[in-house]
Amino acid sequence: MLQRWSTKKSRLPLVGLLFMLALVVTFMVLYNQCSIHHTNREQDLLETSTLTSSVHPNLPPRNNLEVLDRFSQCNSTNEYSGKKIGWFDHDTSGQGSADFVAAAAPKEEDNICDVFSGKWVFDNSSSYPLHKGSDCPYMCDQLACEKYGRPDLEYQHWRWQPHPPCNLKRWNATEMWEMLRGKRMMFVGDSLNRNQWVSMVCLLQSIIPRDKQSMSTNAHITIFKAEDYNATVEFLWAPFLVESNSDDPVYRKLDERIIRPDSVLKHASKWQHADILIFNTYLWWRRRPVKIQWSSKEKGSCEEVNGAEGMEMAMNAWAHWIFNNIDPNTKRVFFVTMSPTHIRSGDWNPGSEGNCYGEKKPIEEESYWGSGSDIPTMRMVERVLRRLGPKVSVLNITQLSEYRKDGHSSVYRKFWEPLSDESLKNPASYADCNHWCLPGVPDVWNQLLFHFL
Repeated sequence: MLQRWSTKKSRLPLVGLLFMLALVVTFMVLYNQCSIHHTNREQDLLETSTLTSSVHPNLPPRNNLEVLDRFSQCNSTNEYSGKKIGWFDHDTSGQGSADFVAAAAPKEEDNICDVFSGKWVFDNSSSYPLHKGSDCPYMCDQLACEKYGRPDLEYQHWRWQPHPPCNLKRWNATEMWEMLRGKRMMFVGDSLNRNQWVSMVCLLQSIIPRDKQSMSTNAHITIFKAEDYNATVEFLWAPFLVESNSDDPVYRKLDERIIRPDSVLKHASKWQHADILIFNTYLWWRRRPVKIQWSSKEKGSCEEVNGAEGMEMAMNAWAHWIFNNIDPNTKRVFFVTMSPTHIRSGDWNPGSEGNCYGEKKPIEEESYWGSGSDIPTMRMVERVLRRLGPKVSVLNITQLSEYRKDGHSSVYRKFWEPLSDESLKNPASYADCNHWCLPGVPDVWNQLLFHFL
């Protein structure tokens, strides 16, 4: 048909050109939303079939198992049966684990430094911030606070300083690229992990010649590549870690969220070949109950659990895969603890009724914990990770981020839907107190990652 069009004296070539232009614009819009294209259903099934040797014991053969997607529904919802996701190992020593909630002071006699315990120090030197948002072509409009009119820029100049005698390794992009040479680094999780991935790309891209770097999208993976280092820094959208109907990064906001807690295969087929893996999950479990479709049950039959129960199931399924597939001598795996929210100013300013909007300075109280961090959930995650021992390293970002009520995107970001006049009169009503400005707090998360690599 294209050949037939090309031989005619008509305007159809112009129509085709306009169509291609529309496709390009659509892609740019999706990319600016920090989103990536939806997954190919048949390709997912093909990729997951290579992992049947490491299926969770509760999971039957996948040959007749339909992949969850945005069209999946619960035909019936029953009470939760109490079924758990279990996995067993022979190492319960907990070596290599961390206490997420109470970060103890460094034990000088053991020469141990706890770089997660410290304070934020204002640094107005030319060294901070570690990158400039305006110089990063891959900056996401959801995170570009300076671009969207934030008048105060002090949030960019706070440096994390661990308690003496500890120090955090100074960021060095060239050294980081040398560690990544010939490797794939992949961030896997939700939009907070994507927040960290954008930070990492912006920290790294400045020393790579423009014609030697590229950004591409493959299914629901976005890949930044540095040609001279033969290295990639990737992001995989997997907000629940296990298979879910919200795995499409574009069409993900669904009224009914369904997970398959005994299956990580859909995502593991994509992350299994990475050399350095950084995982997170948390925020999506706090919003509402989730529906469960067990792999062993008939199609459309669901159970309902609260977010905490669902997250524990997902963590155990993920941990089972890590335990059976990760050799710490050849791969590095990190788990990033929960990124706190600051949606109740009464937590740090008793009697007030606001949120992060208008905040300009960190919290100075070192023992501060707000309602945006769920300590029981942190304890659960700690129990799971402790059993994995040296297979997983912990990036304990929670308390150091708790102090940064000033670091969120707030109203200084692009909003994808028009704001009403009523909302505009009350900025706190639409302030984003979940995600973080860049440059800002996630740069320190990546500095911690660099420190441990």
